[in-house]
Amino acid sequence: MQALIQNVEQKFRELFNEEPMLVRSPGRINLIGEHTDYNEGFVLPASIDRAIYFALSPRNDGQCRFFANDLNDEYQCRVDELTKSGKGWPNYLCGVVDQINKRGYTIPGFNCVFGGNIPIASGLSSSAAIEAGLAYALNNMFHFHLNELSLVKIAQKAENEFVGVQCGIMDQLINIYGRERKVLKLDCRTLEHEYYPFERDDLQLVLCDTRVHRELAASEYNLRRLQCEAGVEALRKYDVNIRSLRDVNIDFLKAHQKELSPVIYKRCKYVIEENERVLAACQDLQREDYGTFGQRMFASHAGLRDEYEVSCAELDVLVEKATKIDGVLGARMMGAGFGGCTINLVQQAALDNFYREMNRAYKDSMQRDLLFYPTQIEAGTSKINVQLIEA
Repeated sequence: MQALIQNVEQKFRELFNEEPMLVRSPGRINLIGEHTDYNEGFVLPASIDRAIYFALSPRNDGQCRFFANDLNDEYQCRVDELTKSGKGWPNYLCGVVDQINKRGYTIPGFNCVFGGNIPIASGLSSSAAIEAGLAYALNNMFHFHLNELSLVKIAQKAENEFVGVQCGIMDQLINIYGRERKVLKLDCRTLEHEYYPFERDDLQLVLCDTRVHRELAASEYNLRRLQCEAGVEALRKYDVNIRSLRDVNIDFLKAHQKELSPVIYKRCKYVIEENERVLAACQDLQREDYGTFGQRMFASHAGLRDEYEVSCAELDVLVEKATKIDGVLGARMMGAGFGGCTINLVQQAALDNFYREMNRAYKDSMQRDLLFYPTQIEAGTSKINVQLIEA
């Protein structure tokens, strides 16, 4: 971590010859609760040790100067003349500036260098880390006194409106609200949230990266949303209080199965049962029953594979193998699907065997090596003490 921060800080001093403010903005995992967010359901994310690091200083000429350290690429624009860039990456940053402008705050200009170690396109929300990290940094640097939820909504709207991706609010919210060794149960309807302990030193969360790029994810994601909405519309005929699948229990769904097509029924069944799994998983954590928690992870993957149908051969190979390795308590695909990572809950004593067996199985099936990211749950976005880095 220290080397990453120093690289960003060094590049900043080289470019701007100024003392920067330093900010750390983490990626995130979601332990259980997949595709429930846009159904006004429950999710269980945590902020992690992989992060984007920012170095910033104010300007007074209305210019924004960005440097993406990992891409060795720069971009410059005026605060009051923001347009979408064909490069792609500047849009996540300009979208944040745009949202702050729309709220009536004045940004006099700033310099910004950023870089980090969140793998791109692996489902760890590098985009939310960029958006929420910059929103936090500008709020801090220019003393806007925006509260945490305002920063979350600025970051989400930056992606919705400027980048053009209709993401939910989970990724940006856990980025700001994350706590060390805690997971956060989020109610995606009310935004009420509650922390649960995840503090066992004898267990390790490990992400296994398929390195499959999720070409199908965007179109299939939109289709799943439409299918869920179709289910809600059909079920609302029997109960006008139903606003989303959040309001439907499994008995009600089964009672009206004949009114739904087989595909719509499967989609609804998965979402309803996944919401129940999240709530039950929180109680498992309260009791420190990680064995049962892990079984719910396996059940979540089965639902995503068989009922929601957003898995792929690579993800299924990994979860299937994980079920057969001693010391693996749970595993499932994480994220939109069709690629990305699995998340695994593994006993520390079993880690070496886990890495060996998982890589062998993946190489035998897919003819390529597996990438592993052992992951710790750490705090959300925060300023970095420069003195501690230099010590």
